Amino acid sequence: MHDFDELAAFDAVMATGSLTRSAQEQGLAKSTLSRRISQLEARLGQPLLRRQANRLIPTEAGLLFHDYCQEMLALANRSREALAELSEAISGRLTLEVHSTLARSWAAPVIDAFLTRHPDVELTLHTRGHAPNAPDSHCVHVWVGELPASGLKQESLGRLTRRLYANPDYLAHHGAPRHPRELAHHAWIDLLGTTHEGLTLHHATQGCFQFRPPCSRLRVDMPVLHMDPIAHGRGIGMLPDWLVAAREKHHPGELTPCLPAWQPEPLPVTLLYPYGQRPRRVTALLEFLRKAAPGEWQPREALV
Repeated sequence: MHDFDELAAFDAVMATGSLTRSAQEQGLAKSTLSRRISQLEARLGQPLLRRQANRLIPTEAGLLFHDYCQEMLALANRSREALAELSEAISGRLTLEVHSTLARSWAAPVIDAFLTRHPDVELTLHTRGHAPNAPDSHCVHVWVGELPASGLKQESLGRLTRRLYANPDYLAHHGAPRHPRELAHHAWIDLLGTTHEGLTLHHATQGCFQFRPPCSRLRVDMPVLHMDPIAHGRGIGMLPDWLVAAREKHHPGELTPCLPAWQPEPLPVTLLYPYGQRPRRVTALLEFLRKAAPGEWQPREALV
């Protein structure tokens, strides 16, 4: 019977090649880590590691055994998680992937509240710039915008209305546009690249107007970096109303709507997760995210 502390010690050194670094990452004394590996080698009857220069590298036996070591550790972890599912406590590891538009303004405080409520959960947050498309993904995703087929279950969290915004000083100096055709005479800010294929604006009585904005020479992947130059008076750009309202709480008066009667289509906000039976911690996270969707997001629509 293998000792899982010894297996974990060997796996850690295989990952780093260093007893010192592995001991620091494991929160153990270097002597303890070394003793566990020696005990494992004694059980197996052959050396698993050898020193080369300043690194520990695996022997042939070490390479062979490491695959089995990882399988045993993974199985032990799954068994612990399965047993945790039988208890009332919500525990285990979760991964949440969020569209960059919502990462800082919405996801960060929501995750903090979720972890406070469930102290035995470990959660990893990733921001995404591309729509999820892996049907075998075990992550929970929150995406803003249209989605291709992904093989994941999709559930609407709401819709983000958008409109054109500018700094009041910019409009005072350059004049406020009275019709979308006048946008061609203004500086256009689209560092996220969301309008490079054109922008359709809708009016309740005047129909639609197709605007072909110039392409930006600078691209960014963070909405705050797109919003800043608009707020600082560099030009006009399209922003979600909800994000602007959040910014205005801290920086009032920086942004004002342009052509408020002309608006693009709202952006859908979609919750995605795997089909089938889910661990209790995933179910808890999904329910928490549903309740955390702000009321300012437009009415939710069922997705087929």
